[in-house]
Amino acid sequence: MLNSLSHTQLLRYAGMFTWAMVGIPLIVLTWHFPATDALEGVDAGQGFGARGLTAGTLAYLAFGLIYWQVTRSLGMRKPKPADTMWLAALTLAAIAVSYQTGTGMGAVLMMIIAGVILWLVPLGVGIAWLVLQHAALVPVFSQMEGFTPGFAVLQAMLYAGYSSFAMVIGLVAKQQAQAREEQRRLNAELRATRALLAESSRMSERVRISRELHDLLGHHLTALSLNLEVAGHLTEGRAQEHVRQSHTLAKLLLTDVREAVSEMRDEGAIDLSGAVRTLVEGVPALDIHLDLSEPLSIDDPERAHVLLRCTQEIITNAVRHAGASTLWLSIARDATEARIQARDDGRGAESDPVHGNGLRGIRERLAVYGGRVEIITGRGQGFALDIRLPLENAA
Repeated sequence: MLNSLSHTQLLRYAGMFTWAMVGIPLIVLTWHFPATDALEGVDAGQGFGARGLTAGTLAYLAFGLIYWQVTRSLGMRKPKPADTMWLAALTLAAIAVSYQTGTGMGAVLMMIIAGVILWLVPLGVGIAWLVLQHAALVPVFSQMEGFTPGFAVLQAMLYAGYSSFAMVIGLVAKQQAQAREEQRRLNAELRATRALLAESSRMSERVRISRELHDLLGHHLTALSLNLEVAGHLTEGRAQEHVRQSHTLAKLLLTDVREAVSEMRDEGAIDLSGAVRTLVEGVPALDIHLDLSEPLSIDDPERAHVLLRCTQEIITNAVRHAGASTLWLSIARDATEARIQARDDGRGAESDPVHGNGLRGIRERLAVYGGRVEIITGRGQGFALDIRLPLENAA
């Protein structure tokens, strides 16, 4: 059963299990010390009071609800500013549990936070966050019976060490998930290329067969028709009638062969839609809205290859460099050109971005066939491309 769960699901359910185990003693103590009891607080050295238990229980329940919400789409999208707010709410809930109950329960909850913190914020921010949230527990430990300020700091460092281990586990899970997504994307590119090669091979075979039919069978049928026409002039009577019928059949057969050859050549275009869909389906981390003309028939295999590679590069840039969560992709063609329009919701770039290997490769591929690309972007405005590729060579 565990093998069927992804890295993020395992982290999520492991965190919820730990949260449930931490809550058992808290719930039991709340039942034994109802809010109506006049118990003394932590300062009296007699344990934590009933009001603290009730408030601590509410903070504990809030932690579970927030954790369930923030990990619902863990790893399925790029981190957003709202995730930092959820993370702050988790941390405050954990601190509140410790302050209200006067125990280290909040530090245990912080270990749960450490397991997912690097999925929500960058590494440097995550490390600083881990240290600061444990520093906030030093006053709680200082109020415990027999704890000096120095010993309270050591206790906080001890829990910080546990949380650091949980953070490393979360980092390893994140790297493994990213490697798996990268592998899926590369496999999708490989399958799309294989589909394009299969279509290209099918087209080449049809052209070869049509050429053979035209050059061999067509040539012999033409010669046969000419010979039968001569024979019709040299014979008389019933024999001449049979020769004329044979001549007519030969002409019909030649016409059928020419029609078959023309049909095979006309149907020799490559349908690029299957390869594009294979490419798109292999990128689950990016929400791609695809608008695709079907069938997307391209007569020239080289131009079909250029379109597929441009589409592949657009998706790769959106995943690796743009930091986008959504990509709108439209591919269509008319009588003279094919067009790719793409737009993402990533971080964008300057109005005149420096071309990396990806954009440079797109321009170079298009330039061979007289194509062009227009880039529309801005800082914080996403990245848009408008690609046009002529389907016929200019006169």
